[in-house]
Amino acid sequence: MTDSLTILQPDDWHVHLRDSDMLAAVLPATAAHFGRAIIMPNLVPPVVTAAQARDYRGRIRAALPPDSAFTPLMTLYMSDDTAPEDVVAGHAEGTVAAVKLYPQHATTNSHFGISDIAKVYPVLARMEKAGVPLLVHGEVADPEVDIFDREAVFLERVFDPLVRRFPGLTVTLEHVTTQEGVDYVTGAREGVGATVTPHHLMFNRNAIFQGGIRPHYYCLPIAKREQHRQALRRAVTSGNPRFFLGTDTAPHPRRAKEAACGCAGLFVAPVALATYAQVFDEESALGHFEAFASLNGPRHYGLPANTRRIVLRRASRFVAEDLDVAGGDRVHVYRGGESVGWTVESVG
Repeated sequence: MTDSLTILQPDDWHVHLRDSDMLAAVLPATAAHFGRAIIMPNLVPPVVTAAQARDYRGRIRAALPPDSAFTPLMTLYMSDDTAPEDVVAGHAEGTVAAVKLYPQHATTNSHFGISDIAKVYPVLARMEKAGVPLLVHGEVADPEVDIFDREAVFLERVFDPLVRRFPGLTVTLEHVTTQEGVDYVTGAREGVGATVTPHHLMFNRNAIFQGGIRPHYYCLPIAKREQHRQALRRAVTSGNPRFFLGTDTAPHPRRAKEAACGCAGLFVAPVALATYAQVFDEESALGHFEAFASLNGPRHYGLPANTRRIVLRRASRFVAEDLDVAGGDRVHVYRGGESVGWTVESVG
């Protein structure tokens, strides 16, 4: 049995840091363990221009400890009005790492998103030519489609036609949750990859309803049947380079999660690496953990792997239930109030 694991420092390819007091509160949990992170742009208002991305990056950097080596990778929120010239110029200057596509009304703060994919074909064509990656929230928002089928329908209606229309575009299907998603990415052309969250590997949709409504298990894409969770676990622990780490850590104040109409999203950053390590341990696949956490993502985005190393040790650690935010808010931590079996011992 392996009790210690040393790997190249991971990156997190899907992070929500929010802004202001919430940013200051949650950023340390990501910056402590990850070398880089793709930062989601769905603020209110969203980050839609390279200038706004520069400003947001500045606020993130200002909130970091002085000695932090963490690098935020900024994204733009694609809308029907996204300017191709701004995207390409922002990428060329090193500000814009990628562009995020949200179908309108698909998730938190996505009402600014795409109403019709055909409207952004000119932007996607310029991105393909300039080598700008596209990140996709892979769900339809059609109210006639069952919430548990949103991903599978999106793959057929939107994702596959997009991937075929732009064969040179680097595309990430973010937070994949279904067998259909796993199968699609596994058999897709070069340049298509997928992130997988720790929580979708840990629980299925039953967790949301055990003993009543459990708002702190509610996320989008929503957790699916057990067969889908098992498909995700097989995919990430197989060594397949198309799958890589993306936590989709998404903090909300408790008052917003526990409201009559609660927000979707889990704050998983404090326990992300411990949870992923547990999954790989349970699947007897710790030998593939470094590839998933530290190598596959950089390869997908054409970036070098980190050179620093991180040491995880099999050691029980109690997780605080909540994180305090200035102003009196609290954020519930995923797995808060229980112990996790792996601990990050050192980074360096």
